Amino acid sequence: MKEFFQKSASFAMALLVLFSTVSFTVDKHFCGEILVDQAVFSEAKTCGMHGDVPTSSEDECCDEEKILVEGQKELKVSFDDLDLEQQVFLAGFTYSYLELFIGEPQAETPFFHYKPPLLVYDIQLLDETFLI
Repeated sequence: MKEFFQKSASFAMALLVLFSTVSFTVDKHFCGEILVDQAVFSEAKTCGMHGDVPTSSEDECCDEEKILVEGQKELKVSFDDLDLEQQVFLAGFTYSYLELFIGEPQAETPFFHYKPPLLVYDIQLLDETFLI
C-alpha cells in the first residue's frame, strides 16, 4: 500500500510540474454575441461574414478573442547556466550513478541445455543395497 501511494504521489507531482510549465493559447471567434468556434493551440474558424465585403470597423459584427496562458519559466534550468565546478560535479555524479545499473555479464553455463536421462528404476531400492 505504501509503495502504491509513493508511486501515485510521484506521478501526480510529475504531472503537476509538466502542466505548470506548458504554455498555450485559447482562440475564440464570436459573431455578434454568439460563440462560433473555440480552439486551443490553433486558430479558431471564422463564420465567413467579414472576409467577403469590406466594411468599416464600426459596423463589423464579428469579434476575435485570444487568451494566452503562460507557464512558469523559473523551472527551466539550462546546463550552461551552471558554473564550471557545478557542471563537473553534475557530469561526474550522473556518470557514476548510471554505472550502478550496469551489471556484469553472466558466465554461460556449458551444461545449461543438458537434460539428464530419466530414471526408470531406482537401482538401490531394487537391489536393496544401501550405504550405511
